[in-house]
Amino acid sequence: MAFRILIDESVEEAVKRIAREQIDNAIDEINNEALERHEVVHQVRKRCKKIRGLVRLVRPQFEGTYSRENAWYRDSARRLSDVRDAQSIIATFDKLLEHFQDPIDRVAFSPIRQQLTDRQQQVAEDERDLRERLDAFIERMHEGRERVAAWRLSDKGFNAIQGGLTETYARGYTAKTKAYQKLSAKTFHEWRKQAKYHWYHMRLLRPAWPGPMQARCEAASLLSDYLGDDHDLSILRETLVKHPADFGGEETIQAVLGLITQRQVELRARAKRLGARLYAETPKRFAKRLHGYWNAWRSDVETDPQTTHKPE
Repeated sequence: MAFRILIDESVEEAVKRIAREQIDNAIDEINNEALERHEVVHQVRKRCKKIRGLVRLVRPQFEGTYSRENAWYRDSARRLSDVRDAQSIIATFDKLLEHFQDPIDRVAFSPIRQQLTDRQQQVAEDERDLRERLDAFIERMHEGRERVAAWRLSDKGFNAIQGGLTETYARGYTAKTKAYQKLSAKTFHEWRKQAKYHWYHMRLLRPAWPGPMQARCEAASLLSDYLGDDHDLSILRETLVKHPADFGGEETIQAVLGLITQRQVELRARAKRLGARLYAETPKRFAKRLHGYWNAWRSDVETDPQTTHKPE
């Protein structure tokens, strides 16, 4: 089923269903021999992020359980992070050169890419270690799935999600301002995390008013992409600066750093314009508007003969 709350289920039912589906999908992806291993790592890490976004939506009604479950899926994903990072940094470098393909000499930067590829290959060659880590990941998913049945929310209806929805939006609202005040990799990364959680929340609530909510989902997804690319470039910069001797001459490295800076200026300008629209409302006004969507949507249950019961 879809990553969204459905009209014929309570919030608690939806949270449990969605968590189980994400866990089951992660296990299936690991067991699918047709998928390339690094793609599997990327996919299952996304499953963990979705579950963390899900429990964050109901966090105030779920506080004790939230802390445990958020840490559980965060740590599960972290155990695979080096595999994903080694691959993504090459993709980031390639995207950077592709963006500036006309004014640059790609051959001049080939030593940097070769070194990044060698580093990725060192990680990939330890296939046994990766298989063991994926097996351990599956065990953690099974263990986490068993706990889902005991999940309980202390409130119902929109009250079950209002606190988490508002808090996450508010954190993104604040993080946007801090990012442009300090212009640091850390502050933009924090905004990225909050924007991605907001995107997950909009996907979960999309049925409340599909047209406008879909537009908001697309905007939040695009903002997450801009900020994600910015973060990846910061990681590439950090790698080059930390190990300059591994990547050829100083002139070549400085040229790449210049391209990174130029691209980040572009991405941050786009993120600023889009973020101004996505976070145009105060958190209180945003929550009030979503509450109205929710009430109108749920009132359809009373008049739709196709609906079998009224959710809470």
